[in-house]
Amino acid sequence: MTRHRPSLGTLLHHVHVSGPLSRAALAERMGVNRSTILALTAELAGAGLVTEERPAGTTGAGRPSLVVRPSPHVFVLAIDVAVDRLTVARVGLGGQILDRRSAGRTRTGVDLDTVVRKLASLGHELLSEAPAESVCVGVGASYCGMIRPGDGMVRYGPEMGWVDQAFGTELARALDISRPVAVGNEAHLGALAEYERGAGVGVPDLIYLHGDVGVGGGILVGGRLMGGDGGYGCEVGHMLVNPFDGRDCLCGSQGCLEAETGEYALIAAAGRAPGSATVAEVVRDALAGDQVASAAVAGIGDWLGIGVANLINLFNPGVVIFGGMLRDVFTAAAPQVTARISRHAMPVSRERAQLRVSALADDATLIGAADLGFACLLDDPLALG
Repeated sequence: MTRHRPSLGTLLHHVHVSGPLSRAALAERMGVNRSTILALTAELAGAGLVTEERPAGTTGAGRPSLVVRPSPHVFVLAIDVAVDRLTVARVGLGGQILDRRSAGRTRTGVDLDTVVRKLASLGHELLSEAPAESVCVGVGASYCGMIRPGDGMVRYGPEMGWVDQAFGTELARALDISRPVAVGNEAHLGALAEYERGAGVGVPDLIYLHGDVGVGGGILVGGRLMGGDGGYGCEVGHMLVNPFDGRDCLCGSQGCLEAETGEYALIAAAGRAPGSATVAEVVRDALAGDQVASAAVAGIGDWLGIGVANLINLFNPGVVIFGGMLRDVFTAAAPQVTARISRHAMPVSRERAQLRVSALADDATLIGAADLGFACLLDDPLALG
């Protein structure tokens, strides 16, 4: 049966991303005959990864193509570490969030031990409350920083001053569940999630911009993430947009896109004291007619538009997706963003580029983390046992 393993992963990926599919639809997607689909689904069903059933509403003569569904009992722990919040969820095969727990995170500097202990506590709580027949097959974590591929080392997380923190190793030790633990950059994972399930479905060349406190990016070319030589690519938040009188950035430079469009810039431009308001509150006030807030949002929109124009000229994306707090910013500052793109992006590059907000909203990075947790299973469905 091992000769089927690549095809097993392909079939399981289809039902994981697209949901229940008939055998006929799977045969068409995979370019194989129905007898091959029968053998593959039987093997996956035997491993407890899929179920098969007659389509709803079928009656009478004939043999309708059975529907293959991802098993409701297979799940991963998905973890999202943002600047101000920690989230752990139980996400089922098929992408459904089954349960979740969240906790606040205080901006107090390097807090690896605190973060790991809290995540492990939330994770164990979810595991203890999962149905007895459920099976955890992996752990995927999204972190707001630059992640070393392989071991989940946070090489740099400027908001909290994390430098070379062994997050992946410590998280695996604290969870202690004998399952793979994988860690990725939040914007990279958000980009992949939007491509698979959200605003970027069917668009293999896309840019995802994620706002937390700063700004991160994920860029897909031909449906593949641009990781760069060491896996640290797509740091669009540190693209220089204002070299002459730019705001100081936590990375040590000045005038980065993040410094000009992030939370600190918007709060300051709106005349609010640090910590006294959120991005969503300033945007709400701007939309309600507050002139100072409106001017602040417009100014941020100008810088955001300049950054997006540069990205469009460089990568010619089919879609640019605004996620995290940038969903709110773009909603209010769309005229400024589009005006800058019209002025600065080359017509042949911008003519097909669509601007969209994240369809997965606040769950984009969490769903991306879940898919990272499922990666080993989808690569070899029979390997975990």
